[in-house]
Amino acid sequence: MPLSLIPSRLFESYQEVTPEFLRQAGVSLLLCDLDFTLAPKSVRRPDPALREWIGGMAAAGIQVMIVSNNRSGSRVTEFCADLGIPYQGHAGKPSTRGLRAAMARAGADRVHTAMLGDKLLTDMLAANRAGVLALMVEPLGGAVTPWQRVLHVLQAPFKAVCYHRGGNQP
Repeated sequence: MPLSLIPSRLFESYQEVTPEFLRQAGVSLLLCDLDFTLAPKSVRRPDPALREWIGGMAAAGIQVMIVSNNRSGSRVTEFCADLGIPYQGHAGKPSTRGLRAAMARAGADRVHTAMLGDKLLTDMLAANRAGVLALMVEPLGGAVTPWQRVLHVLQAPFKAVCYHRGGNQP
């Protein structure tokens, strides 16, 4: 699979990723990063907006599973239990191992899977290497630390390529 950092589509937030968009893309399994994608890292519990979004995905027949590199298994476990969704921990992104394990657990193949994340070097690279639809969002809570600010700047050219290829949200 390609060693590309370029996302297939860009969104401002996870809430812009709709069941209709995913159905049109043939996606039945949405793998999601947790930290800064669905919630700021400091947030321990899902908020009502995220619960509603997950419920909308479930009602549309789209399974959502968290795929996280997070070293603190307790936070991810609690967060996912609150949402009633499974997760694949210690994913090792940008390795495809965690994505492949999640697809196997869900009984899905790469053609019907998308990965939603906020980082090029982990989420988008893993998605592209695994051959799944690579969906990128702006980090929730913004770039807080100096390192996150540097990463945000470094991601801009790759996001611009996606935008110019027509991968922007209509």
